[in-house]
Amino acid sequence: MKRENNIYLLLPAVILSSICLISCDRGNLYVESERIPGYIWNDNNIITFRTQVNDTVNAYDINLIIRTDKDYPYRNMFLFIKTVSPEKTSIKDTVEYFLADEKGNWYGSGLGDVNDLSVPLKSNILFPMEGTYTFNIQHGMREKELEGVIDIGMQIKKRKN
Repeated sequence: MKRENNIYLLLPAVILSSICLISCDRGNLYVESERIPGYIWNDNNIITFRTQVNDTVNAYDINLIIRTDKDYPYRNMFLFIKTVSPEKTSIKDTVEYFLADEKGNWYGSGLGDVNDLSVPLKSNILFPMEGTYTFNIQHGMREKELEGVIDIGMQIKKRKN
């Protein structure tokens, strides 16, 4: 009998937590990540994210999430990013992100040997048309195989006014 009472006491906390998680995620149009096989990102391995956009009125922020481990040898990372619109026009960008400062202190957050860093790709953008947008991401470092990259993610979130 006591065990049943404990379940009823926990039920409001579970419901409240669920509502908070759902409402915190309300502004996300897209969140996805892709694991890098063996944590070695080959320059031929192009990561592709596709999202359906139906909102051409509100502004969005696009962030990349870079997860590395202790084997990542640099404090920066160059990426080649190709964005393809629903009508198949494309834009190519080369971006550089700093993952650590000059002293080797990692930006972002982490647990143990893993570091997560969210970096801006585009801010305050309006999608000009409805349809599927494709984002192709390739590392642009000088070496063919980039060690210590666990996964790459993308988040597209409605911009807060």
